[in-house]
Amino acid sequence: MHLRSERLADGVALLTLDNPDQRNAMSDEMTSAWVEAVEELAADREVRVVVVTGEGTAFCSGGNTSWIASEPDASVDSLRARMEPFYRAWLSVRRLQVPTIAAVNGPAIGAGLCLALACDIRYAAASARLGAPFVKLGMHPGMAATHLLPDVVGAAHARELLLTGRLVDADEALRIGLVSQVFADDTFADDVLAVARGVAATAPIASRYTKVALADGGHRDFETALRWEALAQPATLATADLQEGVRASREKRRPTFTGQ
Repeated sequence: MHLRSERLADGVALLTLDNPDQRNAMSDEMTSAWVEAVEELAADREVRVVVVTGEGTAFCSGGNTSWIASEPDASVDSLRARMEPFYRAWLSVRRLQVPTIAAVNGPAIGAGLCLALACDIRYAAASARLGAPFVKLGMHPGMAATHLLPDVVGAAHARELLLTGRLVDADEALRIGLVSQVFADDTFADDVLAVARGVAATAPIASRYTKVALADGGHRDFETALRWEALAQPATLATADLQEGVRASREKRRPTFTGQ
C-alpha cells in the first residue's frame, strides 16, 4: 500500500511513506492508505505524537504528476475535481489533535514539502534538500503551499522560494526556519524518535490545547490569545496531570501523565 503505520512504545506512532523506487511519490495507493491511517490515529487515544518519514533516501518527491502530462486535453474542472480531494487527503494530518513531527530524511519536494509543512515540527537529516519547484514544472503551487510556507518561514522567504522554485539544503532550511533542527544522517532516525518520546511524555491535555492555540500561526491578536489562555490554562489546572506534574517537580523525578 506504499505506507507503513506503526505504533511504537510510549505513545509514539510512526508513518513511513514506503514507495522508495519512486522516491516516495504520492501514489494513489499511498494516498488511500494515508487517509485510512490518519483516521485510525485520530481515533487512537493511546497515541500522543505522530512522526512522518520516508523509506530509503527520500522523504517525499511530491505528487505523481505523470498522469497530468498524460492528459493534455483534460479540462480545468476535471483537474480541479481530482486535485482538491488529493490536497485534502494529505493535509488531513493537520486534523490530528496530537503533535506531529516531519522527519525529513531526504529530499522533500513540492507536495512532499507541503506534507512536512503540514506537520507541527520539522527536523531534517544533514543531506536533506527541500523546495517547492512548482513554477519550474509550469504549474501553480498546490497542496496549500501558498498558505503553509509563509506561515512557517515568513512572507519574504516564501516568495523567494515559490517564485524561484529553488531547493535549499538542510543548513539553509534551518537558517530560514523551515526546519527546527538538523541531525546527522547516521543518527537521524534515533535522534528524531528521541525527541518524539520527549513530546509524548508531556501532559496530553495540555499538549492538545497548546496545538489548538498555535494552529495557523497562533492567535492573530493579543486579546484573542489572552481570552483563550484564560480559559485553556484553568482547564489544565483542573486536571490530575497538573497535580502529578507539580509533585514530580517537587520530588525531582519525571512525571507520569495519564491524560486525566
